Amino acid sequence: MITKLTLLFTLLFIGFNSTFAQNNEECKDKLSLFHEYAKVENYDAAYEPWMYVRNNCPELNIAIYKYGEDILEAKIKQTQGIDKTGFINDLLKLWEQRAKYFPSKTKKGKYTAMACQLKYDNKKILRNTDSELYDCFNETFKADKATFTNPKSLYTYFSLIVDLYDNGEKSAQDLFNKYDDISEKIEVEIKNYSEKLNALIIKKDDGLVLTKKEKQYKKYYEKSLKSYNQISISMAGKSNIRSNCENLIPLYEKGFESHKSDAVWLKRAVNKMYHKGCTNVLLYENMVKAYDDTAPSADTKYFVATVLLKNGKEAEAESYLKQAFNLESDTYKKGKLAYKIGLILKNKGKFSQARIYFNRALKLNPSNGAPHLSIASMYNASAKNCGNSNFNKRAVYWLAAKEAQKASRVDPTLKKDAAQSAASYKAKAPTKQEIFIEGNSGETIKIECWIKSSIKVPVIK
Repeated sequence: MITKLTLLFTLLFIGFNSTFAQNNEECKDKLSLFHEYAKVENYDAAYEPWMYVRNNCPELNIAIYKYGEDILEAKIKQTQGIDKTGFINDLLKLWEQRAKYFPSKTKKGKYTAMACQLKYDNKKILRNTDSELYDCFNETFKADKATFTNPKSLYTYFSLIVDLYDNGEKSAQDLFNKYDDISEKIEVEIKNYSEKLNALIIKKDDGLVLTKKEKQYKKYYEKSLKSYNQISISMAGKSNIRSNCENLIPLYEKGFESHKSDAVWLKRAVNKMYHKGCTNVLLYENMVKAYDDTAPSADTKYFVATVLLKNGKEAEAESYLKQAFNLESDTYKKGKLAYKIGLILKNKGKFSQARIYFNRALKLNPSNGAPHLSIASMYNASAKNCGNSNFNKRAVYWLAAKEAQKASRVDPTLKKDAAQSAASYKAKAPTKQEIFIEGNSGETIKIECWIKSSIKVPVIK
């Protein structure tokens, strides 16, 4: 009896293995087939063999899910009505399956955010509410913020809470908290790509040639920075309409007492008040003091300096600005801080000191072209006071244009503004006719006063 049972199980096992082997071979054949079709974007032909592999061998190869996205996205574009809805839902299911069978190759923040975005882009078809969509993004952000990086989805996430706030479904505090959450995330990504781009810019400035791959990376980093910069501007626009001193002051007055030892709350509140220009109230000074007492840092010293400047204590304020700069240890943040300090000194008319900080900012974060534009602006403002002749004074505009052009070279987010500034400065510089009359084509002119530089007169023929 035992022998018969053993034989039966053996035959069943052999039969099972034989069937499994046959299915596996067919899966491999169809995997190769749909792969060839998908590579040439023949998604209609790829669909049937792809579905066979997906249904019968879901763990066979990650290509099932990589090319599956393309196949289903093509179907979504080609169809309407109930068929379109079916393919949308199937793409959502595909991402869930990818997470199940290839968890190590499926970043939760990335793919769940993609699912939320797909639902948002098709919310009329799927009949999802703004509240449901916001919860989708919000849960994803909380679960895996690190890989939730898509600029479009981050902007959608913020836009949804703005809509919910406008409809009375979210409070002002909810809106401002989420603005800070997403802005801080965007800043992390900007820092990441800026540091990568900086390394390539420094390599080029050192006279080294970028490899083909490095050139591709450079374009990608520049494109990413441009995208994050654009959504930052758009988010600020949406936020600015809804946040003003009349809203912020009572909100922070209400929360200050219970949060005066909460460094995160204080940092966000102080930043918001500062950037909205709500600094002429005692509340702002009290929050800055509490922030500095609770978590003294380069950031708090900078804000203390702004309070001192507002109260006319310039010497003390400059001392705090130096403290702030010396305290900051992170290279990227130090570069940003140097730029902010430079702006303060520039607005005070202390151009020479401001340029020192702008140049520090450029050295620390060379992919930020804003300091170049600020230096160019100071040259422009000083042209009438630097030079011993009308020609030499106007030659300063060439120096300003040259500085503006540097911004265009290093910063993809400033190409248009930099080009416009450079053109404006060049238009005020001496003309070819004036160079001919002066007889100094190709000569180098020394610029005195605080600028202490030189510029070569353009060669005319």
